[in-house]
Amino acid sequence: MIASGLNAYLALSFALFLIGFLGVLLRRNTLVIYMALELMLVAATLALVAFSRYNGTVDGDVFVFFILTVAAAEVAVGLAIIVALFRQRQTVRVDELDALKH
Repeated sequence: MIASGLNAYLALSFALFLIGFLGVLLRRNTLVIYMALELMLVAATLALVAFSRYNGTVDGDVFVFFILTVAAAEVAVGLAIIVALFRQRQTVRVDELDALKH
């Protein structure tokens, strides 16, 4: 039987957050790490919406609106930093980006 309701959304949110967390810990490519961080952010917003709908309020929906707005700005700045690092060092691997000056 398929679970429905709050528990299903929280389980999905936990699974997405866990995948993102493992992606941050195990991967060495900055783009993949960045996508894993964004996946963790999406998991948190899913949990906020689930709790908001469960409680019958719109507070979580409002928070999600602001989170997605900040995430859009974060994507622009984060990708600009990654592109700048790639242009300077010719790599996006975290292991090779350990020094502040090359």
